[in-house]
Amino acid sequence: MIQVKNVTKKYGAFKAVDNISFEVKDGEVVGFLGPNGAGKSTTMNMITGYIDPTEGEIIVNGVDVAKKPRKAKKQIGYMPESVPLYQELTVKEFIRYMAEIKLVKHKEIKEEVNKVLEEVGLKDVENKLIRNLSRGYKQRVGIAGALIGNPDVIILDEPTVGLDPKQITEIRDLIKKLGKSHTVILSSHILPEVSQICEKVIIINKGKIVAIDTPSNLEDKTKSKNTILVTVEDPNDNMKNIKNKIKEAEKIKLIKDNKDGTKQYAVISDTQYDLRKKLFDVLPKEQIVIFELKKDESTLEDAFISLINNTNEVSKENVSNKIENDGKKQLKDNKKEDSKEVNNKLNKEENNKENKKSDNKIDKEADNKTDKKTKQKETNKNNKKEEKK
Repeated sequence: MIQVKNVTKKYGAFKAVDNISFEVKDGEVVGFLGPNGAGKSTTMNMITGYIDPTEGEIIVNGVDVAKKPRKAKKQIGYMPESVPLYQELTVKEFIRYMAEIKLVKHKEIKEEVNKVLEEVGLKDVENKLIRNLSRGYKQRVGIAGALIGNPDVIILDEPTVGLDPKQITEIRDLIKKLGKSHTVILSSHILPEVSQICEKVIIINKGKIVAIDTPSNLEDKTKSKNTILVTVEDPNDNMKNIKNKIKEAEKIKLIKDNKDGTKQYAVISDTQYDLRKKLFDVLPKEQIVIFELKKDESTLEDAFISLINNTNEVSKENVSNKIENDGKKQLKDNKKEDSKEVNNKLNKEENNKENKKSDNKIDKEADNKTDKKTKQKETNKNNKKEEKK
C-alpha cells in the first residue's frame, strides 16, 4: 500500500529525514513513533505530498506521489497535529466543504457527509458551530475531514493530544474501528495507546529508522532482565537469605512496605530464567507467606526508551569518533605543514648559501678583472716613460 524508498529531506545542511525506507501493507494499523524533532511529521507530510522529498521516492497504492500527486492524494486522508478548522462553520458545513475540496461527486456529497458524520459520532452535533465544540469533538471533526471521500489510507498525527481520558478512550475506539476498513498510520506520544491499537510500530530518531516490528516483539527484544514482583508476609525477615536458596536470582530488592505489614520485593534474574515456580516452592519452606506474585512485564514505553537511548549513545560515539578522527587528521596535516615548512626553510638556507657562493665568485672575478686592468695601466704608463727617455 505505502512504500517509502531511500527518502531524505534536507533543509540546507540539516537532514530532517535521513535515507529512510519502510512499507505499510494494505489494512495495517501502524504506529509511527519518535521523540520531538525525530522526523515523524516531516515523513507524514512527504507521504501526503504536502512537501517533497529531497531524495528517494514514495509510492501510495502503486502511484508515485511526486509524479502523480493528484492521483496519490486522492487515496489519502490526513489529519495534521493542529487541525485547521473553520470555527464559524457548523460541523456539517465543514464536512461538506471538505467533500467539495476532495472532488466528491456532487450527487454523492449528501450521502457521503451523512455517512462520515455517523461513523465518527458527530451526528448529534452536526448543526453546532465548530467554535462551540469541546476539544474531543473538534478532534472528531478533524478525523471526519480525513475520512471524507473514503480514502484507502488514513494518516493521523497526534489524534489524541490534549484530550481528557474519556475523550482519549473514545478516539482510540474510533481508530480501532477505522482500522477494519482502512490502512492507518498513527503518530502518538501515548505509547500504551499505540500498543493497544497498532499491529506494527516504526520508531524513528534523529531522522533515521531505528526499529520496525510488532509492539510485543520490540518489548521482548529490548528486555535485558526478568523481574518477578512478589508481595509477602515475612515476620522473621527471611527474604534477606532467599538469594542463597535461589542461585538464579541475581538480585532481590525491596520495593515497598505496605500498610498491612506485607512487603513487595523485586526478584531479578537473567531473561532465560522464570523464577515464579521456584519462588512458590522455596518461600513457604522459609515461613514466608505469598500474598501476590506476578511477572513484571516490559512495555512498549520501556522498549522505546531503550532504543532511543541506544541510538543516542551510538550517535554520540560517532560524533566523538568524528571529532577524534578530525583531530588526528588535523594533527597529521599540521605535522605535514610543519615538515613542509622545515624543508622550505632548509631549502631556503641552502639556496642562500649557494647564492652567497655565487656572489663571492662573481665578486672575486670582478676583483681579478679590476686588478688586471690596474696592472695593465701601470705597465702602459711605465712603457711611455721609457720611450720619452
